[in-house]
Amino acid sequence: MSNKAIEEAQDGAAARRARGEFVRGVSAHRSWIGDAAHPAEVGRYHLFVALNCPWCHRVTLARAVLGLQVSITMDVAFPNRTGDDDPVAPNRWEFAPERVASLTGAPLPECTAETGTGRGYRLAVEIYGAEGSEEASLPILYDKQAGRIVSNESAEILRMFSAEAAGLGGAGDLYPQDLATEIDALNTEIYVAINNGAYKAGFSSDQAVYAEAFARYFETLDRLEARLSDGRAFLCGDRFTEADLRLFPTLYRHDPVYYVRMKLNAARILDYPALWRWLCRVHALPGVAEAGSLVHCRQGYFGRSWNGTVPLGPLTPLPYPEAYDHPDLADG
Repeated sequence: MSNKAIEEAQDGAAARRARGEFVRGVSAHRSWIGDAAHPAEVGRYHLFVALNCPWCHRVTLARAVLGLQVSITMDVAFPNRTGDDDPVAPNRWEFAPERVASLTGAPLPECTAETGTGRGYRLAVEIYGAEGSEEASLPILYDKQAGRIVSNESAEILRMFSAEAAGLGGAGDLYPQDLATEIDALNTEIYVAINNGAYKAGFSSDQAVYAEAFARYFETLDRLEARLSDGRAFLCGDRFTEADLRLFPTLYRHDPVYYVRMKLNAARILDYPALWRWLCRVHALPGVAEAGSLVHCRQGYFGRSWNGTVPLGPLTPLPYPEAYDHPDLADG
């Protein structure tokens, strides 16, 4: 079994960013549950996440579908990062349950204080700083007994949750060995064109880079639509696997957020009947709906845009996420 995450090549990253391309960095904390330093034990591990972040969404989904919600505790950051007036640093994930969301005019009930380290840090960057690290990203998987970060690479966190589910107090296998080759191929395609591709389109300031990412994104949706059009329930057949889990966070965000924010406005997922029914099918799995929040997504993506105004729609044919309870909407 390969544990290595799919990552974007860093060749010439500084020059590419200077030309306007979005280039995702590489996570530095890469230990593993199941190693001698981090045994698989119920109640030992903690997650720090932001529910608007699709990379965090991967691990909250894995935690949910594998039944690890009780055995792996979790803190949730506010979806907007700190401002320029923050006394420590701007643009940092903050654990601030009292912050008011502009979308709702109230605090978000899912947001928490930091409870995993025992030190009550306000900022995720302080969790890293305690270990001499300069990173600042979420998610973070933390070993409460050892008092240190295990990993901040989402692809590896969800893989280790699956591999060690039984020892962690859950059950299930998102990476069955008889499907490993197929899953790996899908993971690569989905990461490059869909997961990271959405950011390539939305956050790149070069028109040609945006156009290339835009085209690849929708070409890949076409291929996935054709794959699911044979009546299969999930990408690899009748079993929900890691490939489905990796695809879901981006498609969950597409119609209500990415269509506008990432300039991916060629079509909605609702315009792809097989993909829409797949999206609704996954959303209906136990724990999946609770593992994400479109309120956090809207607040996080639009609340940090140039004027901070958060769109209220789409409202037709139904508001989201309520629309995901209606697979028949794809029938027109």
